[in-house]
Amino acid sequence: MTQTRTPMAPELTDASAQWFKSSYSDGAGNNCVEVADLTATAYAVIAIRDSKDPQGAALLIAPSSFAAIVEGVRSGRRGS
Repeated sequence: MTQTRTPMAPELTDASAQWFKSSYSDGAGNNCVEVADLTATAYAVIAIRDSKDPQGAALLIAPSSFAAIVEGVRSGRRGS
């Protein structure tokens, strides 16, 4: 069976998208998460992707949800 990927929105793959690597990523290229703020686009979301697969899927979430994730990481909370 051949697997095809659905193209992402241009804002996600466009060179103008500003992707930022997590400060928690290690220097060896492992555990890398990148984030792009797309709140100024028609999507009005935060995008999260695996930096080792930039053409792969990206998780799109509301800015308020991303803020809650960041606050949880900062405070050391774990999901249930």
